[in-house]
Amino acid sequence: MGPQPHPDETRTDNGRSRRHQPVEPVLIETAEVATMLSMSTSWVYREASKLGLKGYKLGRGRNAKVLYKRTEVFKWLEQQKIH
Repeated sequence: MGPQPHPDETRTDNGRSRRHQPVEPVLIETAEVATMLSMSTSWVYREASKLGLKGYKLGRGRNAKVLYKRTEVFKWLEQQKIH
């Protein structure tokens, strides 16, 4: 008998273990959203929420980090193309 695989490792169809596949982040930073929109970060902070893009604050005060859900950004972009 050969070595037993670790119980947490599950094999996928292509033979790679799940643990080593890259995971797409759920939240993205304001700078990445600004790059996607070809806008400045200050525009994203000021105007995006007025246009319906919801940001999630991490922390308190002026220097709180604002992150956006990747799926919501893509949905918002699709809505902007329609209107």
